[in-house]
Amino acid sequence: RKKELIVTSGGKNVAPAVLEDRLRSHPLVSQCMVVGDNKPYIAALVTLDQDAVKVWAAANNKGGAAVEELAKDSALIAVVQTAVDEANKAVSKAESIRKFTILPVDFTIAGGHLTAKLSVKRHVVAKEFAVDIEKLYE
Repeated sequence: RKKELIVTSGGKNVAPAVLEDRLRSHPLVSQCMVVGDNKPYIAALVTLDQDAVKVWAAANNKGGAAVEELAKDSALIAVVQTAVDEANKAVSKAESIRKFTILPVDFTIAGGHLTAKLSVKRHVVAKEFAVDIEKLYE
């Protein structure tokens, strides 16, 4: 959708839906939001699928670890990086996700992050996670 077009500081137009749909197709990823408006490159906020993460944690001898801890786990980050790499294959280098962060919480309708149709409310997420977004560009 046109209103969801991201324009980087370099003037590159990026449609986030392609990247987000591909990233969301990974079993460990619940939701994601691609960012980069007026920024030098594209980045993403990623949330984890609670059930899939529990299965992954148990299989990787990290059972019982909280999602907050797992969001910082290097092995899990590496798995999400492979999902990002796969998503990036669909777009040009300028449009690819260069950095991402895994958020310790999921986007929910109750939390105000998603619409009834499960679309990400970009303005709400951008405001709530502004600090996380800024860290992607430090």
